[in-house]
Amino acid sequence: MKNDRQSMILEIISQENIETQEQLLARLQEKGITSTQATISRDIKQMHLIKEPVGQGVYKYAVSNNRTKLNVAEKLRTIFRESITSIASAQNIVVIKTMPGLASAACSALDNMEISYMVGSLAGDDTAFLLMRDTESASMFCEELKSML
Repeated sequence: MKNDRQSMILEIISQENIETQEQLLARLQEKGITSTQATISRDIKQMHLIKEPVGQGVYKYAVSNNRTKLNVAEKLRTIFRESITSIASAQNIVVIKTMPGLASAACSALDNMEISYMVGSLAGDDTAFLLMRDTESASMFCEELKSML
């Protein structure tokens, strides 16, 4: 339902100049999707929609150019929250234990984040090894990951 609503939001804002959440809510209702203004507000935030000028002081909702990068970050957080069972570091190596079969997804998400102090990753079924540039980076990264959980 959420995916359908968000897909419809993207379709609507690509076809019309929608200035307010109330206008967006009305268009969704016209298309048979019932929702609330609070839900629409959360969708807008989650989808990283922005308001861009269309001229003469009028603004419309649009998809942010940074949406892809932001969505990768959100996906990373979701993967970590739902799959990581433990995190530890030993010198410049970080070891991440995951639910069975999810280490590869965790490594893929991390690789796509282009973390400057991460040299590379290696995934098994439920264990991921991350090679960091130094011990300090590994320790700092572990703390960041733990705070996400």
